[in-house]
Amino acid sequence: MTTRNYWLMKSEPDAYGIDQLKQEGSTLWDGIRNYQARNFMRSMVVGDRAFFYHSNCKPPGIVGLMEVTETRIIDPTQFDAKAKYYDPNSKQDKPRWDCVQLRYLGCFNELLSLEKLRDRYSAEELPVVRKGNRLSILPVPKSTATNLLQWLGPLN
Repeated sequence: MTTRNYWLMKSEPDAYGIDQLKQEGSTLWDGIRNYQARNFMRSMVVGDRAFFYHSNCKPPGIVGLMEVTETRIIDPTQFDAKAKYYDPNSKQDKPRWDCVQLRYLGCFNELLSLEKLRDRYSAEELPVVRKGNRLSILPVPKSTATNLLQWLGPLN
């Protein structure tokens, strides 16, 4: 039995928010164009959980929970010249970018704001609280994830 890993995955609610994921039920988490974030995504396994984090809004924070249902999917947007995340240097025979499929698990009763997260966690416990952090995908240590799930309470 493998241990479940936890992640924090950011999206701007105007681009793709928890409500859209709830409506669709699942999504392809594509468009990641940062190598470190991509590498975090490459280390995900089916069954891992991810906190859905609304970023670049007021207030930013954790709003829901997702589950990884498929990994190592080639990101189709890298080959689409009309797509926002087109990468002309990525080749069909050697793609640079991949993505994962995520399933909606639920919303939390309240947004857990970045301000509250900073009051409670250090950057080692929860990397999203580090000043200047811009990565859209971050690992969440198991002990922190367990604590967050208790703090956030049941899903809607």
